[in-house]
Amino acid sequence: MPVPGLIARVLIDSPLPQLDHPFDYSVPDDLVDDIGVGVRVKVPFRSATRLTSGYVIGLVDADDAEFGGKLSALDSVVSSAPVLDPAVWTLARRVADRSGGTASDIVRLAVPPRQVRVEKKWLARRADAAAAEATEVAEAAEATEADTVAPAAEPTVEAVAITGYPAALANAVSVGERIALRAIPRLVELPGGAWVGHWAITLAELAVTMLASGRSSILAVPDYRDQAQLEAALAAALPAEAVVRLDARQPDAERYAAFLRCLEPAPVVVVGNRASIYAPAAALGLIVVWDDGDPLYAEQLAPYVHTRDAALVRQEQLGCALVLAGNARSVEAERLIEIGWMRAVDPERAPRPRVIPTGRQSSEDPVAQAARIPSTAWREARTALETGPVLVQVASPGYSPWIACATCREPARCTRCGGPLGVSKPGAIPACRLCGAVAADWSCSNCQGRTFRSIGAGSGRTADELGRAFPGALIVLSDGDHEVLTVGEKPALVIATRGAEPIAAGGYHAVLLLDGERMLARESLRVGEDCLRWWSNAAALAAPGAPVLLAGATGPVSDALASWRQDSFAAAELADRRALRFPPAVRAASVTGSAAGVAEALAAIEPIEAAEVLGPVPVADGQVRAIVRFDYAAGAAVAGELRAVVVRIASRTRSGRDKRRVAPTLRIRFDDPEIL
Repeated sequence: MPVPGLIARVLIDSPLPQLDHPFDYSVPDDLVDDIGVGVRVKVPFRSATRLTSGYVIGLVDADDAEFGGKLSALDSVVSSAPVLDPAVWTLARRVADRSGGTASDIVRLAVPPRQVRVEKKWLARRADAAAAEATEVAEAAEATEADTVAPAAEPTVEAVAITGYPAALANAVSVGERIALRAIPRLVELPGGAWVGHWAITLAELAVTMLASGRSSILAVPDYRDQAQLEAALAAALPAEAVVRLDARQPDAERYAAFLRCLEPAPVVVVGNRASIYAPAAALGLIVVWDDGDPLYAEQLAPYVHTRDAALVRQEQLGCALVLAGNARSVEAERLIEIGWMRAVDPERAPRPRVIPTGRQSSEDPVAQAARIPSTAWREARTALETGPVLVQVASPGYSPWIACATCREPARCTRCGGPLGVSKPGAIPACRLCGAVAADWSCSNCQGRTFRSIGAGSGRTADELGRAFPGALIVLSDGDHEVLTVGEKPALVIATRGAEPIAAGGYHAVLLLDGERMLARESLRVGEDCLRWWSNAAALAAPGAPVLLAGATGPVSDALASWRQDSFAAAELADRRALRFPPAVRAASVTGSAAGVAEALAAIEPIEAAEVLGPVPVADGQVRAIVRFDYAAGAAVAGELRAVVVRIASRTRSGRDKRRVAPTLRIRFDDPEIL
């Protein structure tokens, strides 16, 4: 007979796939008052003396438990803070199942590492607030004849109109619609004098409207530059205590304090990068993902869940509003629109930058030719530089991102990893652009030559060339090594790599998009989509009427930018991928591991008719990789079978000399961007 009492269902904090299921433990009498769903606990595992960490994901009476035997008892409750919100746990489980991964890996992204001092202060404040609230309720009950609690005060934030969009947008978001929002490509000056993209104002207004109804919002952005703009817009519209920042750049204590703030019942606006999508915001009513096509949203840790995919699952789970916003529409968003799952919303008026393609032009000026600037762009830049800043976007950081043998012109490669060698500044020793290894004693693998030549110009070399082309002009360099967020309205040449463009006060008087041909030559299925997004985001930084000149690129991407019809390009791209059965028209997963492990995985999914296998082919370290394409309807079946194989391989025991060998692993990645 079951022993009366309480049973805790615990998620073990372990990346091992065979442990990715709840474990039942009995709750000792002395821990009943401290236990709760979402708290951290210590439990015995494999032996009574070996303890491991976990989270309580459920509590049931022993009489209702299916298992009738004797259970091990919880060892201790680490803290009474319910850090794993039930809604976040449900999201983690669903996302992990969809991607064939483990829920504990998602929970590790959602719940920051514990900071004891911060947590104790938060629990103390929470206890004081609860005591004060109880006192107020008791006093209110004594002062009234009816024994009822007074209704909560109305939100102090008032709803606002969404500037530049139809009035129906605010209502659509308030009732939980799914919106693909086209941004307005211009800059706006805030009351304090700061300049931000209009998109940041739009997101802030959406969050204000949601907060006025007593609901929280999560606003996800790809990097710190976008986050700085959004935080400035929110600071001008909301009190500081209503905004919570969650991102990887925060110190651990600050990030944990912000996370605990999300656990409080008061609605908040959460701003952060890709992991912020898992924030336990109370009464979540809105999720916004800005520029969802940015590769920074692709999680680099297993199970490699994209922020957009997690947002889609969470929206279905809660029924909240979802907005995918951007200057350029992603192909994934276009697919959701075409199947009727999402609705496209454009501004009331459709302002667009003045884009001038110059792909077939050249300049007779030798200095302009060295700087890779066509004649029209050269004239426009010289004229604009007399009155204000000019933005020059380049493809790569560094001085010479690629070098080659000066004798045989063979591209220089790293002897450690085979990556391309480049030079960060004039006279510097070549180094690998992938692993960073310095090639001090480099020699050509083809002719054994020891001298090299540059075959590309990065941001540093472009700055030098433009400095000679425009003598006396102020040169500002912005890339991964030079963090520049804003520039003034005075004349300056701003050379920036894609995605690192600073905000100029009043907007740039001209924008030059260089290296278009090189960007489009990148080997990737998404190259056209990425280039259009990079160029659109840079064009949105131009002042009204300022020229945006695209150099070295022609074709559909150039036409879409010039006409500002990124949606038409996304539709055409999706049609092409649908004909070829490429993502996102279908889903795809990569299966990497030993030949035997991959064969076992492929055999498991063979009965699924909707699954199509490509490969396997050899990859690094003696492993092989196969690609599995399948329809969305078969996603759950494919994920379940592949995950079962991963668990089976990881659970196999070893004996004798095999114990000393490294256990075989199988890497499963759904929607893998590397294979495209």
